[in-house]
Amino acid sequence: MDLKEIRKESELINLFCSLAEIPSPSLHEEKVAEYIKNYCGKNNIHCEFDNYNNVYINIPATDKTKQPLMLSSHMDVIGDDSPVETYLDGDLIRAKGRTLGSDDKAGVANALYFAKTLAASDMKHGGLEIMFTRDEESGMSGIKHVDFSKIQSKYVLVLDSDSLGQLMTSGASYTLVTIEVNTFKGGHSGIDIADRTRENAAKLIADIVSNLPQGVYYSENNKVVTSCNIGGIVSGTPEVTNVINTYGKVTYSIRSSSRKYEEELKDRMIFEVEDFNNEYAGVAKASITFEEHLPPFEKVEDDYIPILFEAAARKVGVEPEISSFHAGAETHIYANNVNAKGENFAPYLAGLADVCSMHSTDENVNYKSIIKGQEVLQEFFKAYNA
Repeated sequence: MDLKEIRKESELINLFCSLAEIPSPSLHEEKVAEYIKNYCGKNNIHCEFDNYNNVYINIPATDKTKQPLMLSSHMDVIGDDSPVETYLDGDLIRAKGRTLGSDDKAGVANALYFAKTLAASDMKHGGLEIMFTRDEESGMSGIKHVDFSKIQSKYVLVLDSDSLGQLMTSGASYTLVTIEVNTFKGGHSGIDIADRTRENAAKLIADIVSNLPQGVYYSENNKVVTSCNIGGIVSGTPEVTNVINTYGKVTYSIRSSSRKYEEELKDRMIFEVEDFNNEYAGVAKASITFEEHLPPFEKVEDDYIPILFEAAARKVGVEPEISSFHAGAETHIYANNVNAKGENFAPYLAGLADVCSMHSTDENVNYKSIIKGQEVLQEFFKAYNA
């Protein structure tokens, strides 16, 4: 069977391919958004654009005693605006000579098809909200411009994981750390080398680095919770050895899915800088700054969603994987905001397709996994509204 035949047989796969074939690099998602709007119009689904041109879909509750659920995916992809020609390679859908965009068109397709199915059903449910965002890949500006005060749902499935059956319950922050050392006197490496009031900033910044952790700082159940990674050290010029350097700089990235352990690590780094300043008072001074680029996505206390998801996946023959990930996603933004009722969002990163080699010209998605992902989603929603 070729891709054309599969598309005729499966409306979901045809929807995915149609979406994938619309180029949508970050901040140029207009055509995909318009396609989604037209699709919703044909299927009597409420769809609107917000002030940032994110797409919001709402299917009202048919049973107001039940809770609404939100699905979220991003419309932008890695790649340019050149044509996308899909083809089949075994069970894999690929794009000729470029990225496919299955990250996150697989999520968009599954959410959109599910919305159509739900809108046409007589199922009793608490309502479905869907957010399709812009610019996830280059800066997450889409999700950051969402008006969360209009969202009724507490629980959010962000359909952006790359493996069918995954449910990620927490994810790591990203904080940039910068440490700088300034000495008060430079000098000549020969004439001034014996002067104890002159210290070389290159040596001093290296001393600080040697006292700081590198790599995994804290882990639980063989999963990294908090890490600290050196970016680079700058001081002096390698070709110039006759100068006592007066400036040194080092950068680190902190990633953590726990505020507690991230703050503990920051305190450790601050202590080392303060200890340095006490030791070299009058000779040199160090400073440290922290810039949070992405807040942590911390695990919520209840296991309601993981239990439902695990059971739903197994019921349709998919092996679930409930875990955490040491990177960032839109889950992090949801996790640090509240909905219309003032409730903290409880987001999860969910996988409804097997996406491989994402962001590369070899990117592919197993079409059967997309179909299976829809089964997981439908079974999960039934259990959620039981």
